Amino acid sequence: MLGLKKIDIYIIRKFLGTYFYSILLLTVIIIIFDISEKIDDFIDKDAPLKAIIFQYYFNFIPYFVNMFSSLFTFIAVVYFTSRMASNTEIVAMLNAGISFWRILVPYLISGVFLTLLSFGLMNYVIPYTNRDLRAFEKQYIKSPFKSNEMNLHMQLEPGTYVYVENFNSIGKIGYRFSLEKFDSTGLTLKLKADMITWDSIQNRWKMTNYVSRKIQPNGETIKSGTEIDTAMAFSPSDFMVDIEDAKIMTYNQLNRFIEREKMRGSTLTGQFNLEKYKRLTFPFANLVLTFIGVALSSRKVRGGIGMHLGMGIGIAFTFILLLQVSSVFAIFGNLPASIALWIPNIIYSIIAIILLKMAPK
Repeated sequence: MLGLKKIDIYIIRKFLGTYFYSILLLTVIIIIFDISEKIDDFIDKDAPLKAIIFQYYFNFIPYFVNMFSSLFTFIAVVYFTSRMASNTEIVAMLNAGISFWRILVPYLISGVFLTLLSFGLMNYVIPYTNRDLRAFEKQYIKSPFKSNEMNLHMQLEPGTYVYVENFNSIGKIGYRFSLEKFDSTGLTLKLKADMITWDSIQNRWKMTNYVSRKIQPNGETIKSGTEIDTAMAFSPSDFMVDIEDAKIMTYNQLNRFIEREKMRGSTLTGQFNLEKYKRLTFPFANLVLTFIGVALSSRKVRGGIGMHLGMGIGIAFTFILLLQVSSVFAIFGNLPASIALWIPNIIYSIIAIILLKMAPK
């Protein structure tokens, strides 16, 4: 039993050590290339060195570490397991009476740890780091998000509907605005204006050339005027929804946002749903690729580590490619994101089981 614990610790240390070392090397390489690409932007916009280091790159690292997590989980498994196979360490374990399935236990522990780490990063850490990252990019790299949407329809709450023919996000101005309220008896309020403008100081809307028609059981009340300030249950941000906003929401915030957008009839609900299910399915890829890596590299072959890495990277890239293809089907096809994004994990889980059964015992 003591010997097994030492083997478990040995494999876990090798697994996680190789993973974090390879991720560290990748991070350094990515930062070097990113600096060379963005150095002109930093200089042109006079970005402070402190902001570049702590606001941009400090928050940049978790995002890219997680992006390549599953690939480097796989590479780490293939690399150190191939070395163990080449050094006949796995053969020695099997000859000592340790079953192949028992050898998989430390791989399972490490794979689950990396899966949970990836899940935590995607859903609860990266959304916060992305906020500072996006603020830096808007100020020193990218232009502010612009929207000039046409024919916007929105349900504020059950029975209350808003329409804007055109909304300009820079000036926060809407044209040909209307608001309608309904109850069980029918239309109760109809409000129209040629233009609405957001007053950021008072947090109110200014309506120009408005007409208000209030319908009551005892008759109608019509009011009109050239200009009036009023508070309404929506703000410019409701007309400026950007899919990139999903990256700064935690999993719980994203769920609440999707429910609100469904109620409002947003056309972007599908893309936010896609982001939600990516956060559930992508971390699981760490576990799937862990077992595929073990199955491929536990056998000693003439090609050695190079042979294993070549085969393994080919499988890993087809897996990642299938993940991207399934995302496209979820957006443009009729397949729900909850199904489309689990298909690659299910297919490659089956492949993992077949490869594990074929592995040397």
